[in-house]
Amino acid sequence: MRRNVFILACAAILLTGCAGEFNRVYKSHDYDYRYEYAKQCFAEGRYVQAVNLLQELVTAMKGGDNAQESLYMLAMAQYMSRDYESASQTFKKYGTSYPKGVYAEKASFYVGESLYESAPEPRLDQTPTIGAINAYQQFLDQFPDSRLREEAQQKLFELQDKLIMKEYLSAKLYFNLGGYFGNINANNESNYTACIITAENALKTYPFTNLREDFSMLITKSKFQLAENSSDERRLERYRDAEDECYGFLNEFPESKEKSTVERYIAKCKKITKD
Repeated sequence: MRRNVFILACAAILLTGCAGEFNRVYKSHDYDYRYEYAKQCFAEGRYVQAVNLLQELVTAMKGGDNAQESLYMLAMAQYMSRDYESASQTFKKYGTSYPKGVYAEKASFYVGESLYESAPEPRLDQTPTIGAINAYQQFLDQFPDSRLREEAQQKLFELQDKLIMKEYLSAKLYFNLGGYFGNINANNESNYTACIITAENALKTYPFTNLREDFSMLITKSKFQLAENSSDERRLERYRDAEDECYGFLNEFPESKEKSTVERYIAKCKKITKD
């Protein structure tokens, strides 16, 4: 017990000493001294302290020998402390200020990395995801022979998959909304129509997606439901459209687990279209 108390006391003394030293450095008017200490903080993984020192130093050192390094280090310190929004902006600032700089390639790459880390799950707004895709694409265009090219491409594909999943979840939501009991009316039709439009647009944008069968099945189910709940004047037309969609699905996915469902749809459609 006494040993634990002693260890805690020593740790508290060390932390107090470190905080006191940082405060002395932070208040110093010797920019070179502050900069060297900021570099020490970064090397030791004290990224928040490095950021606090470098935010002022990058302005003071602008145009000097350490201008590039200080700005890039600030961006990396922000990234390592998980302040990804600030990091992406600082990396962009480096690229704008020093397009041919020593750290230009890495700064461009880390714009994408910062936005990649802040990209949300597919159900949420995907603006950061789109930003990350654009950043990686810009990096690949700007540095086509970079050793980081393969990693950037892999991250870009992951982000595209996230956008595809967002579209799939949206299409599926429209379909589910269209199936609520008591909603068999014009609103129901618009939900199924929205599902079809969303899924078809996704397939046009991402024709080689792994979710192609899932999107196609949503389209098939939605067209069948539109036919089932159609008004008399459009009934025959929609059953024919649903039947065509079913055959198209089976031609593309003959081994689908949904094959029996689609065949059942065809049988129902034929009863109407044969008359």
